[in-house]
Amino acid sequence: MAKSSADDAELRRACAAAVAASGARGEEVAFSIRVAKGRGIFEKLGRLAKPRVLALTVKQSSRGEANKAFLRVLKYSSGAVLEPAKLYKLKHLTKVEVISNDPSGCTFVLGFDNLRSQSVAPPQWTMRNIDDRNRLLFCILNMCKEILSYLPKVVGIDIVELALWAKENTLTIDNQVSTQDGQETSVATQTERKVTVTVENDLVSQAKEEEEDMEALLGTYVMGIGEADAFSERLKQELVALEAANVYQLLESEPLIEEVLQGLDAASATVDDMDEWLRIFNLKLRHMREDIASIESRNNGLEMQSVNNKALMEELDKLLERLRIPQEFAASLTGGSFEESRMLKNVEACEWLTGAIRSLEVPNLDPCYVNMRAVREKKAELEKLKTTFVRRASEFLRNYFSSLVDFMISDKSYFSQRGQLKRPDHADLRYKCRTYARLLQHLKSLDKSCLGPLRKAYCHSLNLLLRREAREFANELRASTKAPKNPAVWLEGSNGSGHNGSSADTSTVSDAYSKMLTIFIPLLVDESSFFAHFMCFEVPALVPAGSPNVNKSKSGGNDADDDLGLMDPDGNDLKPDSTSAELGTLNEALQELLDGIQEDFYAVVDWAYKIDPLRCISMHGITERYLSGQKADAAGFVRKLLDDLESRISVQFSRFIDEACHQIERNERNVRQTGILAYIPRFAVLASRMEQYIQGQSRDLIDKAYTKLVSTMFATLEKIAQSDPKTADIVLIENYAAFQNSLYDLANVVPTLAKFYHQASESYELACTRHISSLIYLQFERLFQFNRKVEELTYTIAAEEIPFQLGLSKTDLRRVLKSSLSGFDALYFLYSRGQVNSHNRNIVQIDKSIGTMYRRLQKTLTSDELFPSLWDKCKKEFLDKYESFVQMVSRIYGNEPIMSVAEMKEILASF
Repeated sequence: MAKSSADDAELRRACAAAVAASGARGEEVAFSIRVAKGRGIFEKLGRLAKPRVLALTVKQSSRGEANKAFLRVLKYSSGAVLEPAKLYKLKHLTKVEVISNDPSGCTFVLGFDNLRSQSVAPPQWTMRNIDDRNRLLFCILNMCKEILSYLPKVVGIDIVELALWAKENTLTIDNQVSTQDGQETSVATQTERKVTVTVENDLVSQAKEEEEDMEALLGTYVMGIGEADAFSERLKQELVALEAANVYQLLESEPLIEEVLQGLDAASATVDDMDEWLRIFNLKLRHMREDIASIESRNNGLEMQSVNNKALMEELDKLLERLRIPQEFAASLTGGSFEESRMLKNVEACEWLTGAIRSLEVPNLDPCYVNMRAVREKKAELEKLKTTFVRRASEFLRNYFSSLVDFMISDKSYFSQRGQLKRPDHADLRYKCRTYARLLQHLKSLDKSCLGPLRKAYCHSLNLLLRREAREFANELRASTKAPKNPAVWLEGSNGSGHNGSSADTSTVSDAYSKMLTIFIPLLVDESSFFAHFMCFEVPALVPAGSPNVNKSKSGGNDADDDLGLMDPDGNDLKPDSTSAELGTLNEALQELLDGIQEDFYAVVDWAYKIDPLRCISMHGITERYLSGQKADAAGFVRKLLDDLESRISVQFSRFIDEACHQIERNERNVRQTGILAYIPRFAVLASRMEQYIQGQSRDLIDKAYTKLVSTMFATLEKIAQSDPKTADIVLIENYAAFQNSLYDLANVVPTLAKFYHQASESYELACTRHISSLIYLQFERLFQFNRKVEELTYTIAAEEIPFQLGLSKTDLRRVLKSSLSGFDALYFLYSRGQVNSHNRNIVQIDKSIGTMYRRLQKTLTSDELFPSLWDKCKKEFLDKYESFVQMVSRIYGNEPIMSVAEMKEILASF
């Protein structure tokens, strides 16, 4: 027998090492063998089987529990080293099946009941020979019997043959052990022998059970069978007797069979005769069916022809009805009058003509009729009627619009006259135009291109009327408005001119502008809306619902849309589709309709600006309010007019602000400027008046003006102050203080002015600090220079060495105190003895330096109101510096006598 891999000790050691490396503890390799893994279908597809090693391991359990058996599948890694691939528990092994398709019998399958996917076929294991297969299966069965106390189901292999193989090869399942001489010896382990005997007994017992079942089956016969030959002989005798009985039965029934055969022959002849008759009848019936089908076909054709002829006659009657032109309609279309009394008949004729043309077009007319000569001739006749009527109607409407407007222009009672403002009233004009609204809609349906000349004619005529009304109204509005003759002047050199001009009441100016907008903006919107509907523009309503700026009752347009003919010729409501092309055409027409009227609005704006430039603020707010109410895109001209007015007002106001800034900058040219500059208080008056004029959304306009004016004021103030460095801080202090005082109330409510108020406050504090510091250092220069020198030396040398430096001795300190604080020595002497009273205070000479600083500060200021606060700041600044000086003396010069800070504070309080 060839050597098996099951006897390979090196393979078993490699398996043990792989099992130990996987982390399993206490597992011993009981059996290992090389196999080939496959799944049947893979070999058919040309794939090679994979080499594997199957190892049976046993884990010794503690605490008296049963041992555990495992089947491990190991594979070769890239370095030809075994590593674990699969682990099966033998307690789940239910079936061992040898594949019958393999002629060699070396392929088998192990079935486990705990596999996750039972739909996938389990792997097939192929051995090198039958002996290796039997070795592996025998070992598995032994482990199941000994450790798990059960045997799996064995399929495809005779257990008796397996038992006999086990008995013959019990002593050959040995392990090959190499001796020191290099020779191999066979050693049979005790465990393998024991397992072999056990399984063999089980297999033999199964064979004995099968024999016992066979004997029980044979025992059911009570014939006393002793030998197999006797039993076989008896079976042969019974078979011969059974065949003889069957032959005898057949011989007795022969007469009956003869009768049956004769009957079958007679029936066959009858059937043949019947089949012949049926063929004859079928042929006759087929000819009859063909005749009947031919008759039915001819009848159907005649019936269909009759129906078609009747339907054709009806269609021809309908077509003739469509092609007939009523005489009364033909007369109206070709030569009828367009007077108001005849308009109903003209509209009816238009409706019939429109319907007749539509009825001769696909899909209203069947396509097969389109090319008929009668239809083509009738269509040409209808087109001729349409062209004639459109030309006549267009010519009439153009002349009608022109004559209607000429009549109104020639009558002066329609316009404003001297001493009487006349509100434009177009109710009668619209009523007369509305009579022809339906006619225009029918003209649009007949020939859309005819609307262009009609729209131009209407726009040209009405434009003359609107411009005349606006011009007369604006002229009379300005003439009837009582306004000051002298224009308001702001921020100029003289105090009187600015205040006198601003005191006059100019509210009538903005009221006149508001009246101009109140009258004409709704009128223009109504005219735009009426024009859009009257001239058949398919756009939505131009006036938004609930618009606060459009008062139809005032503009005479309360019924402008009552009868504009918003119906199509068939009587259905029109649903306008606002397209960009239609809106563009409408806006171009509105531009032509209303162009030129803006000049009269501009004239009112310029007139109001000349009287009072600040009225631009209120006019801007009024315009913005009207502009916010015009949200309809179709009323493009009205919105553009309001935008232009707003821009013009903003430009005029910007011109005023620029002139005011120029007036402020003129102050820079003066050689000497002292005290409060004139434009500071005037700006406060100007700002108060501007806040009174704010209406609506004018805050941005005012804030920009504030920013420009105040920036110019502060820049000019800085330049004026820099012209004389000696008085620069005084000029800044007084003017910034005046700016804060004059704008305190407004800064609390106007954020922009509050920002500049804080900026002025910061500049004021900086100027105060600079001026006070200059006064202190001017009067006490030696004292604080001495202090600064000592402080600088403290960073380089020790404090106790400073009194020995040149110019910093105690004698130098006394000399500086005497020269800087004259009179303090005597006052300090009296204070030390408690002899200071009111009499001594008058006698003792108070420090001349403090008095000089006091008088100098008082002399430089022109405003007495600022002096107390500045003097308090000066005393506080001086005390802070003096306190620093006293601390330096006590730290550097020890007990050198000097007046304390508290005593100095008490003395300064007397000033």
